Amino acid sequence: MAQQQPPIQSQQTSEPLLNVQRMQFWLEKVVCWGQAGSPDIQKDICLHLRRLQGFLQQLVSHINNMSSTTEAMKSLPFLGQFLGRLCWNPYVTADDTSRRLLFQCMWGLYSEHPSNAVERKANQWIQKVLCQLATEEDNAAVQELMKRMGVSPEEYHLKVLRKMVTLLQENIGKSCSSLSNINQRCSCESILATSEACVPLVTCPEAAPLIGALLQRPATCVRAALSEDFLDALSSAYLSQGASLEEQAVVSLWYHSLSSLEGAVLSLLESLLTNTGSTPLEIKQHVAKSLLPKACAQHCSIFLVTSDIFRSILKQAEGNKSIKFLIQTFTSCFLRELALLQPQEHVSLKAFFPQSPQSLLVPLLTLPSEMPQEAWRHHLNWISSSVQRLTEEEEEGDRDSGGSTRGHHKVYEAWFLLVQCGYWVQVTAQLLVTSGPEDFGPLLWLLTFYHHPTRRLHHRALQLVHAKEAWNHLHCLFLVLAGPLPVDRLQSLLTLMSPQPQQPLSPLLILKLLVNFAVFSQQQLSRSTKILQTPRWWISLVWLVKQRVFSTHWSSD
Repeated sequence: MAQQQPPIQSQQTSEPLLNVQRMQFWLEKVVCWGQAGSPDIQKDICLHLRRLQGFLQQLVSHINNMSSTTEAMKSLPFLGQFLGRLCWNPYVTADDTSRRLLFQCMWGLYSEHPSNAVERKANQWIQKVLCQLATEEDNAAVQELMKRMGVSPEEYHLKVLRKMVTLLQENIGKSCSSLSNINQRCSCESILATSEACVPLVTCPEAAPLIGALLQRPATCVRAALSEDFLDALSSAYLSQGASLEEQAVVSLWYHSLSSLEGAVLSLLESLLTNTGSTPLEIKQHVAKSLLPKACAQHCSIFLVTSDIFRSILKQAEGNKSIKFLIQTFTSCFLRELALLQPQEHVSLKAFFPQSPQSLLVPLLTLPSEMPQEAWRHHLNWISSSVQRLTEEEEEGDRDSGGSTRGHHKVYEAWFLLVQCGYWVQVTAQLLVTSGPEDFGPLLWLLTFYHHPTRRLHHRALQLVHAKEAWNHLHCLFLVLAGPLPVDRLQSLLTLMSPQPQQPLSPLLILKLLVNFAVFSQQQLSRSTKILQTPRWWISLVWLVKQRVFSTHWSSD
C-alpha cells in the first residue's frame, strides 16, 4: 500500500469526516459526471475538483487504516463503484493530483495475498485499470477530450502513460510504512501490484524508468516482492532484446530472478562455444559486455549460481578447452570488477568460493603480476605440493572408507579453482622451459594434474611418467643450440603424440609444452621453426582436431 501523502491543507477544515453519507454524495456526483461531453458537466467537474481531491485524500487515509481490503469494502460499500467511475472519467484523471490520489486508493486496496473472492476480484480490477489507462480505448469521453486538446490518440495515451509511470515511480521510492506503524497496512504491498501492472509494458521504452526503479528498490520488507509474472515477462523480453534496460537494472533482474540469470549464463556459453573462430581478445570483450562479471562482483549469490553452472558443464566436458578458457576469462573479468568496488562494498573471498580449499584460495587468486617473477617458481611449488597432499588424502580416504566421495569433492574443487585461475597454468608451462632435471618435478606434476584431474579415469602415476618422458625429449631437443637435431628424441616425442587407441597422456599437454619450449627457450628461431615444421607434427595436429580436443583458444590456455 502506498504511504499516506500529506493532506491538502486548504481542505482539512472544510471537509467533514469520512462517512457513508459523504461517499453517497460523491457517488451521485460521479454518476452525473459520466456524461462528460456536456459543457455544464465539465464546468461542474472543474468547480468540485479541489473538494474531490480533499475527499480522495481522506479516502487514502481511511483505506490505509483498514486491516484488509475486505474491511475497507464493508465500511464503504460503494467504494469500488466510486473509484471505478472516477478512473474512467478523463477530466478527472487528466489532473495530476487527482490521478495520484486515485492510484494511491487502488494501491491501498490491492491485496498481496487475497483471502477471499472479494479481494481476488479487487486485484483483477486494479490490474485492469492500470493497464487500461496506458492503452488506447474507443471511449467517447476520451475522444472528446483529445479533440478539445488537439492531440492524436497516440500522443494522448503516450502522455497518460508517462504520467502514470512518473506517479508509480514516485510511490515505489517511498520508505516502508510498517517501520513506523506496525498496525498500519504496509505500503510495500503496492510494489506487487505495480509490478503486475507492468507486465504488458516490459517492452515499452517509456516504462523503462519505472521497471528499473522496481528492480532496484531496496528489499527492506518481505512484502516488497515483485510479481513472478513480471520477472518472467521481463526476462523473456530482455533475452530476446525486446526490453531496453540500464546496466544496473539488468543486474537487479538477475538478482531477483534465478531463471533469468540461468538464461543469461547459458546464452553466454552458447554464443561463445558455437563461434569457435573468436580470438581470445574478442572472447574477453564479449564476456565483459555480458555484464555477468560485474553482476557477480556486486552480488555474491549471482557469482555462486554462475559458478555452479560452469562447474556442472565442466564435469560433463572435462577436456573441453573452450569451456576451460571461457571459465578462465570469466574469472579474470570478475576479479577485475571486484577490484573496482569500494572497500565498504567488498565481500570476503571465502563467500565467493565456499567450496574451494581455503588454503589454496588466496595463492591461486593472486595474479602473477602482483608478485615478482623471481617468486613465481616458489609460489607454484607450494601450490603443487598443497594439491598433491589433497590427492594423497583422497587416496587414503578411499582405502579407509571404501570409496567415499568426500575426498574426490575436495580434489575436484581444487582443480576447478585451478581452471578458474588458468593464468598460473600458463606460468607453470613457461617455467618448465627454464627448469632443470632437479626442479621441474613439482611444476610438471601440477600441469599434469590440470590436464588429468580425475584419478578414476586417468592413472596419475602413469600419466606423470609419460609427462616426464615428453619433457625430457623437449628439453634435449631445445637444449642443443647447434649441430643436427637429436633424431631419436624427435622420434620418441612424435610417438607420444601419435594417435593411439588408449592415449595415456593428453596430447594437449605435450602440445602445450612444445609451444612454450618453442617460444621461451633460447633456441634460435630457425632451429625452433625446423622442429615445428616436422611433417609428423602436423599429422598429430590433424588427429587432435578430428578428436575435437583442440580449440582455437589453445594458445591462450
